[in-house]
Amino acid sequence: MRFLGALLLVISASSWAQAVPSQGWHRVVGLLEYLEGDYAHAQGDPGELEEQRGLADEAVKQLESMSAPAYLEVARRIQAGITEGRPASEVTPLCGELARTIIREQALVQAPRQVPSLTEGQRHFEATCASCHGVTGAADTEAAKHLDPPPANFQDPVRMAALTPYKVFNTTTFGIQGTGMAGFPSLPEDVRWAQAFHVFTLRQPRCDHLPPPASLAELATSTDTQLAAKFGATEVACLRRVLPRVDPLAVAQAGLDDALTRYAKGDPEGARQAVVDAYLEGLEPVEPTLRARDPALVGQLEAAFTRARLAAQSGRYFEAEVLQTKVLLEKAQTGTSASSFWSVFFAALFILLREGFEAVIVVGALLAVLQKMHAPEQARVVHAGWVSALFAGALAFLFGQAFFGGANREWLETLVALAAVGLLLYAALWLNARANVSRYMGELRGKMTAAVGAGSTASLFFISFSSAGRESLETALFLQGLAGDSRSGVAWGALAGLGALLGLVVMVRTVGFRLPMKTLFSASTTLLVVTAVMLLGKGMHGLQELGVLPLAPVPFVKLEALGLFPDAWSLGPQLVLALLPLAWSAAHRKPPAALPQA
Repeated sequence: MRFLGALLLVISASSWAQAVPSQGWHRVVGLLEYLEGDYAHAQGDPGELEEQRGLADEAVKQLESMSAPAYLEVARRIQAGITEGRPASEVTPLCGELARTIIREQALVQAPRQVPSLTEGQRHFEATCASCHGVTGAADTEAAKHLDPPPANFQDPVRMAALTPYKVFNTTTFGIQGTGMAGFPSLPEDVRWAQAFHVFTLRQPRCDHLPPPASLAELATSTDTQLAAKFGATEVACLRRVLPRVDPLAVAQAGLDDALTRYAKGDPEGARQAVVDAYLEGLEPVEPTLRARDPALVGQLEAAFTRARLAAQSGRYFEAEVLQTKVLLEKAQTGTSASSFWSVFFAALFILLREGFEAVIVVGALLAVLQKMHAPEQARVVHAGWVSALFAGALAFLFGQAFFGGANREWLETLVALAAVGLLLYAALWLNARANVSRYMGELRGKMTAAVGAGSTASLFFISFSSAGRESLETALFLQGLAGDSRSGVAWGALAGLGALLGLVVMVRTVGFRLPMKTLFSASTTLLVVTAVMLLGKGMHGLQELGVLPLAPVPFVKLEALGLFPDAWSLGPQLVLALLPLAWSAAHRKPPAALPQA
């Protein structure tokens, strides 16, 4: 217990940690994890114990060179425990706790920046490692017979139960002092990762099906035993032999590392842009999936990226904010699991209702007005607009990852939202004019006036298209993200959401047909202006996420679904837009008629 108490000292290390190169931290973690896995097997063998003492000494020396007082205190206690030959039950838990504390507080990336090539890993392993470990990893070569201690046997289930690709990567990088295992830091990082992942395929049978969803970070930091416990023993072979295509969160981690490098070189603007790129290319593509699994974590990540950008703008606490963001990304990489059918079902249902509600209301109001005006030919134009938006959404669902990921998606959503603001205002002003000019009423009952004639057909189409277009695109990309966890859940949830939206359309049209003409025009005008204000907020926030506009936080509530964000760059224009119709109405209000004189 006295060992564990020393861990409390580690908390104070985060204030100065960013000044220490991550390579040194990885070396310390590698030593600690090796001690955690091997110290128990070394007890009773003087030669093995001597090796363990040497590794503990190396960890202490490394921390001394890095001026890490809190971690050093714990490492010295580990060193003393191994020197005195204390039971593994007292020493190894402390090794693991200290390693995980360093990983967490220093935000160490434990996964490759890109998906390793197992073919390249096999080629390099056979060229540089097979002379000792053997082509199959069984350590049965002639060279292995003359090494003391012998090389690791990667066919041994007991040995592999304590290894992860990250541990093998660290061992390949730094070697093991006092053994025949030399370090290869000069090898490219992607080659070392490829070798590490290849090692875990050596004792696995061939894979005959696609593995369950698992992130690259989870695969890199899990033992075969841990994967079997989570996914089932029959899935381990495919998890090791069929790696995920991309890991956007690893892209985000790499982007934040780039931001730290730029900031250290005196380039705060470059650091700010690197944070923006890390968000767009790393978090944005997987946000739908993460939000379905852990919405609170997504909110924390978005807030952390915002704070990091603000810190880059102000020049204060940038490193600390970036490190905190990296910690949250690490949590997202390793701490989330695939959602169940029902969680995906309800997430898809909610997304359909949330994204489709405003489009249904706007389109339904336009159709109701046109019905009152006896203009069925123009109603067909409105129908063509929202149906076209649905087709655009379907294309986004099919090809979204290839064409609408990251910044491209954000740009498209932002531009559609801003374009819709102008079109909705146009429609609102037209409806307001029709509601206040009574001499048009009789004429409108027979045919469309010039205001809604052939010249306005394109405007009606684009109003309908843009009202549904942004939501259709966003819905498609969200559903695409959820489909990775449960395609059937997405399909049934989307169908249920569409059914609910159709019921809403019927209700809006029925109520709209029964409203008096002037009341319908007034309600529709208000609705269109409110929708324009909401989309303006989303559009301005999108420009901020793209890095086009700076951040200017103000105390205010955040209601993302309503386009309300606590920032002056979005709230200011929204306030102006909301007041403009009132000012316009006041300016065009007729003065009351004068009373007749007696």
